[in-house]
Amino acid sequence: MRLGITGHRGLPEETKRLVRAALKEQVQQHSPDDLVGLSCIADGPDAWFAETVLDHGGQIEVVIPAAGYREGLPVWHHPTYDQLMRQAHDVHSTGISDSDSQAHMAGSEVLVDLADHLLAVWDGEPARGYGGTADVVTYAKRNGVPVDIVWPKGATRDG
Repeated sequence: MRLGITGHRGLPEETKRLVRAALKEQVQQHSPDDLVGLSCIADGPDAWFAETVLDHGGQIEVVIPAAGYREGLPVWHHPTYDQLMRQAHDVHSTGISDSDSQAHMAGSEVLVDLADHLLAVWDGEPARGYGGTADVVTYAKRNGVPVDIVWPKGATRDG
């Protein structure tokens, strides 16, 4: 099972706890022997999902939206990003240089195209910018990739 992730970043602490638990529950439904997690490993749900897949015994593949992607992530996340990159079974790239919304959407499209199924940590609201979670969910559905929404009871987007 090739399981992809997309989701909102910058979630409040309580939502972070709820989402991490929900992702663990989703991942544990799959046998670790054939589980491949697909992630762009940004801070938030992308990284939490990748860590959960690895903890469960699965493999991860990383999609890099742009050459400058890592530098656009928060500095405090770089050690986690680097650790997950070292653990990646495979790495996919868009070939784009600048890390902008166009590149992020292109990376998400690569991820969805590789996935059998997509998990979306999504509040159901429209994207706050091009390439946001809503856009990725729309792309997945338009391309026949099943989507499971992960938005636990009590979750909020803004703290």
